[in-house]
Amino acid sequence: MAAPEELQLFRKLGIGAKFDTKRFRKDAERSQMIRAQVTPTVTKEEADKALDFFGNLSKQKPQKTTTENTREDETSTETSRREKSTEALKSDSYGVQSRKGKKRKQTREETDGDNSDDSEDSLQLLGDIKASKKKKKRKKKDLTVDKVEQIKQEKLSEFRHKKRIHVQGDDVPPPVSSFQELQGVYGIHPQILNNLQGLGYDQPTPIQMQAIPLMLQRREILACAPTGSGKTAAFILPILHHLREPRRQGFRAVVVSPTRELAKQTFTWFQRLGEGRGFRTYYIEKPAQAAKKFGPNSAKKFDILVTTPNRLVYMLKQDPPIISLHSVEWLVVDESDKLFEEGKQGFRDQLGFIYKACDSSHVRRAMFSATFAYDVEQWCKLNLDNVVTVNIGARNTAVDTVEQQLLFVGSESGKLLAMRELVRKGLTPPVLIFVQSKERAKELFHELIYDGINVDVIHADRTQTQRDNTVKCFRTGKIWVLICTELMGRGIDFKGVNLVINYDFPTSAVSYIHRIGRTGRAGRPGKALTFFTEDDLVHLRGIANVMREAGCEVPEYMLELKKAKRKERRFLEKRAPKRKSISTTPKMFVDKAMRKRKMIEKSKKTQGKTRNQPGGSKANTQQETGNLKHHTKKGATSDEPTAKSLPGPKGGNKRIKKRKQASNIVSKS
Repeated sequence: MAAPEELQLFRKLGIGAKFDTKRFRKDAERSQMIRAQVTPTVTKEEADKALDFFGNLSKQKPQKTTTENTREDETSTETSRREKSTEALKSDSYGVQSRKGKKRKQTREETDGDNSDDSEDSLQLLGDIKASKKKKKRKKKDLTVDKVEQIKQEKLSEFRHKKRIHVQGDDVPPPVSSFQELQGVYGIHPQILNNLQGLGYDQPTPIQMQAIPLMLQRREILACAPTGSGKTAAFILPILHHLREPRRQGFRAVVVSPTRELAKQTFTWFQRLGEGRGFRTYYIEKPAQAAKKFGPNSAKKFDILVTTPNRLVYMLKQDPPIISLHSVEWLVVDESDKLFEEGKQGFRDQLGFIYKACDSSHVRRAMFSATFAYDVEQWCKLNLDNVVTVNIGARNTAVDTVEQQLLFVGSESGKLLAMRELVRKGLTPPVLIFVQSKERAKELFHELIYDGINVDVIHADRTQTQRDNTVKCFRTGKIWVLICTELMGRGIDFKGVNLVINYDFPTSAVSYIHRIGRTGRAGRPGKALTFFTEDDLVHLRGIANVMREAGCEVPEYMLELKKAKRKERRFLEKRAPKRKSISTTPKMFVDKAMRKRKMIEKSKKTQGKTRNQPGGSKANTQQETGNLKHHTKKGATSDEPTAKSLPGPKGGNKRIKKRKQASNIVSKS
């Protein structure tokens, strides 16, 4: 019987908490909280048999146990059995415990249930009484399908955030991290991947990571990525994969570019990436030759067409059309924001005509550009099927690999002085110089050609052969400095351009982004220098914001300038502002040269008219000279001016007038 003091103590401890009677059964029995449980008695032989898990005792020879055996024999037999059972338990690889340990294990299982990972720490209560402190470990729950999908989406979001990939659309496939993954998941031909690696692509760029899987699943896409980020390869790879092999079905893929130089560059990329696959890619130079190759009576041995919109529309409008686009599976619009512009500089009408000509039920469309245009996005959402928008980085921003600078030159004459100062300090070729018009390109070329540098110019007035030769010489290093207009501002990939000079201030932030995007391509460093005058301060704020977003240092006053009006910005996007001519020649000599040029043109016109009259020009001139001699013999005075004494350049214009006056006087007399 336990003392009543102990019973009261356990009752006090049990107030407000549930006492674990199973764990502290002995203490509870001692304090009469529960009834004592009578344990059945077990003999030693039964205990030994219960502990004989591996049957070691049964293998032994049976020993006779009779009542006649002495007490010493029983003691020795029991001792040997215990030793053998102990050795058997020690040799157990699963670690079977002793009888005492087994009882403790059973007690813990009864107390804790199925949780066998509970850890116990003793907690001192009063005197010698101790309570256990339980620390239960949570079980790992089985992940459901929704939970696994959620974890997967979180990892994809983290990867896209790291690569600055922004996606809008439904059921967007995950981006790929290597080109080998394209072969394993989508089955791209190894020859295409080998050609890609041969061109220097070891790992896909961010736009290639997301755009290639989308196009491989035949999804229509609107992609916007910085200049030099690998957009061309991003749409060439899926096209080559979908076409599979050459076929006699006509053109199955059409790529439209705004300029002939960009179209030729894309054509070259198709040839390099499709090498060894047998695809027949064409770039149209002369529509007359295209009529023979691609006409209705041709063998249709062609697969891919790369062209400009004007040339393609011209061939489609012929009766009958020179080219058929009924079998087109992919229509790719490169530099889509430029092609969607309205007016003379844009190609929206031509693009709409091409869009309608591709009337196949399986056709898919893809738009790629380095800058974002709101009207292009709205058109794609209305006209394309479940379009997906992919943006790399912030919209309408320059690449961070280009060091951008602004240089104040005061006036137009200060630009030429600053340019010659750069030449004097030393330029690191190749260098691109952008001006706003072809007239200014010619003027700057005539000024820099005598400064001791290999310089050339490219503009729309030059023939296609001249333009191709100029681009080729610039690529090979024969030309160090190339003066160009907006013609070369989009898409052209000149490897290793070290410096871009904006001689004339860009008319918009979009134009600025494309111009400086000719350098700093494919991760290489580059530099961009922009001249600005007092007249350009109104439009300086937009360029300064682009520079700040790219991480360049910009003075605070530039960011606080007033914004240009919307009408002015739109007007400048279509028409460049008027500027003074680029020339160091005095105005007097310039005007004299202009008068001489006009006089020569006028004399050519008059000679052409007299030759067309009956009687010829020789008879008229002889009659005029004869009348003039007759007039001078009869009544001409010495005060009358002669042709040699007339003022002006060589007296040409006034000399003709005096001859006509003399002939009129003679005829009247």
